[in-house]
Amino acid sequence: MAEIPIPATACDYNERASGPNLSRLVPETLVPQPLLTIERERLLELDLALTREWLETDGLGGYASSTVLQCPTRRYHGLLVSTFPGTDKRHVFLSRLEESVHALDETPLGPAGEGHFPLSMARYPGTWHPHGHATLERFELAPFPVSTHRFGEARITRAIQMTRGSPTVLVRYTLEGGEDELELRVRPLLAFREADALTFENVDLNSEVRYFGATRRALMVRPYSGLPPMALALDARAGAFEGDPLWYRDIEYKVERERGYDDREDNFSPGLFRIRLRPGESVVLCASLEAPPDDLAALWDEHARRRVERLEAARASGAAGLELGAEDFLFRTRTGRLGVVAGYPWFTEWGRDLFLSLPGLLLARGRVSECGEALVGVLPFLKDGLLPNIFGSSVETSHYGSVDASLWFARAVRLFEQAGGDAELVAGPLRAALVEIATHYAQGTGLGLRADESGLLLAGDGKLNATWMDAVTDGVAVTPRDGLAVELNALWYFLLAYLEELAAKAGDKSEAKRWKQQKERAGKAFLERFWLPGPRYLADTWKDGVADARVRPNMVLAAALEFSPLSEAQRADIVYRSELELVTPRGLRTLGPRDREYQGRYTGGPAERDRAYHQGTVWPWLLGFHCEAYVRCHAQNRRSAEHVRALLAGLEQETRSHGLNHVNEVYDGDPPHRPGGSFAQAWSTAELLRARALAAALESRKR
Repeated sequence: MAEIPIPATACDYNERASGPNLSRLVPETLVPQPLLTIERERLLELDLALTREWLETDGLGGYASSTVLQCPTRRYHGLLVSTFPGTDKRHVFLSRLEESVHALDETPLGPAGEGHFPLSMARYPGTWHPHGHATLERFELAPFPVSTHRFGEARITRAIQMTRGSPTVLVRYTLEGGEDELELRVRPLLAFREADALTFENVDLNSEVRYFGATRRALMVRPYSGLPPMALALDARAGAFEGDPLWYRDIEYKVERERGYDDREDNFSPGLFRIRLRPGESVVLCASLEAPPDDLAALWDEHARRRVERLEAARASGAAGLELGAEDFLFRTRTGRLGVVAGYPWFTEWGRDLFLSLPGLLLARGRVSECGEALVGVLPFLKDGLLPNIFGSSVETSHYGSVDASLWFARAVRLFEQAGGDAELVAGPLRAALVEIATHYAQGTGLGLRADESGLLLAGDGKLNATWMDAVTDGVAVTPRDGLAVELNALWYFLLAYLEELAAKAGDKSEAKRWKQQKERAGKAFLERFWLPGPRYLADTWKDGVADARVRPNMVLAAALEFSPLSEAQRADIVYRSELELVTPRGLRTLGPRDREYQGRYTGGPAERDRAYHQGTVWPWLLGFHCEAYVRCHAQNRRSAEHVRALLAGLEQETRSHGLNHVNEVYDGDPPHRPGGSFAQAWSTAELLRARALAAALESRKR
């Protein structure tokens, strides 16, 4: 990250920025057919519009996000949200912009002769202010968010995009129509806090503004010494920053209140930009944790062209929103490692999510070598057979709290190999990592993990859930799954079978025999412990001689895996049970609705939501495994493809409904399956893409 230089009294930046060539018309090549359009009538339905959220990402793990009304409803909403050296935590730097349009020389802007109109919007106790939605005519994804405000014959469009590879957000305003020059006023509101926190008016804040040069179009603010400075810069024919420090108090966040968290905070504003705009003219405003670029308009055009090219390429897939949304999760760490953000707005990089997402985000989209790069990139984090549940910047700052992350890694390696991945990588460092994982798992490592006398894996305890169903309230696991868990042992069998195959390919007969013996032993015990011959599906757990017969989707994960001790008929019985009790238009329930502990609503405060998290709540990513299991036990032809497509239809609609281009983390178990959790979840998108690719492969086969 390039550090922001300490401003001098004069700087070439503003000499260049004041030149006459910065008056820009909208480049026609950068106005594609919108990916999505929401018209005024729907935008004025505030309760609906405030549930629709857009997302821009910088390819470094940072983002910009808000609602389609540009009204924040979460503490996580912001126009510049990023990490910085010295911390793995995201911080909200620029919360939002308060904008208004003003007439010059009392020229009326509207039919009633109003002298100014607001473009922005926020919620305060008992009121909205200002009323920017009153002038909002249209919202578009084209592919970045574009809002159009109309007043009389004139229109102003606001477009927002983050630059890939830099913690920088660009906002472009364009005046169209009308005959008069107008003044645009833009006031940045700052949070400068951890994304999980809130900030309030305080005496520690440093309100000083330091300028780059004399024209006051580029400046630096650093409210708190413990956080990095932020640069603000304007590319305009006529405009400058005017100091006017203010605190905006009691901003309300609707979603935080609904989630049972504190929902009010204060934002500080150091002043405002006053910008003169002629009809047909564009200006660009920048906020960055790096030194401000010299030519913001050129930077905008450069990144916009790339975005438009990606959009046109994505349209060819038939799922442009999903394709573009997938890119939001891929990022580079400061060391250059390719990773996956588990979800927005609050997740960072999680191991389980990473390995479950790589097949859909990369392999299903033909980006095989990048998948191999990501898999090799995590090898330095392998510790006693475990890979991190939550990645930090190093092994020391990472959290090792999941048993299945390493097992999902093994499956990702297999799918990488099947997709045509580098054979030398598979046979070399990746195979060595798999051997290390299997050896440590068999001998025993942390998290209560060890192989029992039958060759199956024991993990966790009454207070620790080491599987993906890991919700804990008051120090107790909500869904205790210690002992033998069905999907862990299905993945364990998968790993042993894969190692047998890799050893055979390498010509190591002795090692292949060793893995085969362990596999057959574990497979026999798996069927003895988990298969329920009466109802004909798999138990969820087995402990102290007792099988947990509750209907959960973990059996579907077992039925979907390539290497499995299950017969085709047993797979089919599991799929039937899943369709009978678990499948919904948004994914699979985590508990059958006939169970007395089933909770059909994911709502309330943190404790209430944790109790519902895996007790009936729907998870979209599970649907991909249901589709795979279905295909494994039915004829692999176009009819099966049609069935898969029908299963996915409800989820595909979601990319235009809440998190735009994205699928939520969870949904209510009961209809109408209201969304919850994060509004953009990597494995939700990834498994939808993988299942689509599976259907496409079936459709390409002859009947």
